[in-house]
Amino acid sequence: MPPLHIGLLGAGGIARAHLPGWLELGARVSVHTQDGSAEKLSCEYAELGHDVTAVPTLDDLLADCRAVDICTPTPTHKELALAAVAAGRHVVCEKPLALTVPDAEEIAAAADAAGVRLHPAHVVRYFPAYAALRDAVVRGDLGTLAVLRFTRGGARPQWAPWFGDPAKSGGVIMDLMVHDIDIARWVAGDVVRVHARTRGSERATGAPADVVTATAVLTHTSGAISHVSGLWGLPDQQFRTTFRVAGADGLLRHDSTAVPGFRITAQGARNANEGIPSSPMTESPYLAELREFAACWDDGTVRPRVSARDGIEAVRIASAAVESSRTGRAVELAPTPAHASASGPSETTDTATDTATDTEEPPR
Repeated sequence: MPPLHIGLLGAGGIARAHLPGWLELGARVSVHTQDGSAEKLSCEYAELGHDVTAVPTLDDLLADCRAVDICTPTPTHKELALAAVAAGRHVVCEKPLALTVPDAEEIAAAADAAGVRLHPAHVVRYFPAYAALRDAVVRGDLGTLAVLRFTRGGARPQWAPWFGDPAKSGGVIMDLMVHDIDIARWVAGDVVRVHARTRGSERATGAPADVVTATAVLTHTSGAISHVSGLWGLPDQQFRTTFRVAGADGLLRHDSTAVPGFRITAQGARNANEGIPSSPMTESPYLAELREFAACWDDGTVRPRVSARDGIEAVRIASAAVESSRTGRAVELAPTPAHASASGPSETTDTATDTATDTEEPPR
């Protein structure tokens, strides 16, 4: 692999989770932000002897980097991704890929037309418990899947004001639950029907902000049903994720508080109530995903476990859940072609019925 030069956009919590992964891969990193925080981040790492520099403009960042890693607020993803693609750079983009399906599709189509890779950073696929769940389903250990339950909750994010504006963050469904929406589809296949409900005010107009809960029921093409729940809680709410997946031949369950496969960390200084899940028991899931993304840039046989289509479908299902919650009615989703977005060779997602006989396990 040629030497890596990564252009990192953003210097907040998720940028601080990605940056150590790039450095461990031997990359030199240029950082750009619009608020001056790039200089602070680069100084922190330069003092430790790392090749991290701040650049003053987006054009400077795009001039000679190999790929761009977008770790900025969700409303900026489309503009930045299209600029990176236009410059011929591969793109890693933090979830969700965009706030709307048309925007996500536009990003993917542009990447495909430019011949560059687009990697939605759905990192939960790289957390050990979820990867093990997927492996078990692929092997057929659970038989035909029936009911899947996923929960994810923690303190409501208040370290940046855009989280409190659903028009910018997408609210608890698009910002938080999109993780488990993606996992449900990865494990049980495409979704054809969504019914959701949200309680509490997603708009943060004061302190303390309201507790917000949401639940979505997903019907998969296979007939399996997924229940996905999310919580933005009080400031002292412990971060917790669970899943319980039942099939004809078995049951798998996981509770992060019972089996501590992750912890909440931050590299360097962090704002109050800000934390990024990481795994102390294995290598960083962020490193694992970035290594897999970078490997495919020079080796066409490498198939990252997250594709451009996966990013689009996560936005599609989450958008349907937001709409259902708003109207109180279920939303039907038309089946999408298996190769709806071509940005890379990993555009297929096995359904629950397909994986029982699929002998090819997902790439490590």
